[in-house]
Amino acid sequence: MHDIGAPDVLRVEHEDIGLPGPGQVRLAQDAIGVNFVDTMVRTGRFPVTLPAIPGFEGAGTVTHIGAEVNGFAPGDRVAYFFAAGGYASERLISADALVKLPPDICTFHAATFLAKGLTAWMALRALHRLRAGEMALVVGASGGVGSILSRWAKSLGSTVLGVSGSRDKMAKVRAGAHHAFHAGDPAIAQKIDALAPDGVDVVFDLVGAATPTLALELVRNGGDIVAIGAASGNALDESADAARRNVRIMRGGTPQFVNARTIDAASAELFSLMRAGTFSDLDVVHFELADAVSAHRAVEARSLSGVALLVPGVVSC
Repeated sequence: MHDIGAPDVLRVEHEDIGLPGPGQVRLAQDAIGVNFVDTMVRTGRFPVTLPAIPGFEGAGTVTHIGAEVNGFAPGDRVAYFFAAGGYASERLISADALVKLPPDICTFHAATFLAKGLTAWMALRALHRLRAGEMALVVGASGGVGSILSRWAKSLGSTVLGVSGSRDKMAKVRAGAHHAFHAGDPAIAQKIDALAPDGVDVVFDLVGAATPTLALELVRNGGDIVAIGAASGNALDESADAARRNVRIMRGGTPQFVNARTIDAASAELFSLMRAGTFSDLDVVHFELADAVSAHRAVEARSLSGVALLVPGVVSC
């Protein structure tokens, strides 16, 4: 992209990327994850220096390594979850950004779940360590992160209440939560109050500015609001009501909490859930890399039936 704007500012260009420099590898990508933040890059809400290549996550095979690279070799299958420049069939990337994939985790599944799954790990393990028996409200439960987080929370023994902004996606929410609600239902607060008269233990707000009133209304005194979504604008701000009720508002970015110290444990837990089939009912929608424009249009229209992937070649798993 040479300009910010509508999806059609995205265009295919051909470039000889050359060989990796010190600390880098050259990566042939099998799949690239599509996230809402990619649309924010394109529209200028997430500032980048132009020209720019959108995309922050992907997976593929190392083809070349540069000097000073340890722990990786040509032929290794790897993934990454926050390294700008993802929309490419091949790319150069710092070896420090890579996660080596176990033999039974294919690159397409890694690109589908790594970034979104590690964001869910941050919410469930770092911002609020969810415990069995707690009641969790997931606002934005039909989205990519929300779908993964809801199923993960259920696997931890929590009672999950899922909220979707789209009636068309209520079946998807019901599949991942014990109770499902539509955000536009005028009686939503009363229905949730009937299940949690003292309030839920934690609200995972993956939407942002559209939902702070609902989150504050439904969390119990002394509970947590994990505000990590920005689909409708900036996440919830501190308020006098929250302070008076001792409600903590927790926020953060995935790279802040998933780092060299935690990445092994976080990815191992995610891979274990993938093996167990915790997310096996989630659909994946494939777009050709050259058709990233259509992927962005679908993300913004909220018309996707599943997690979006860009694929440069043939899907093999």
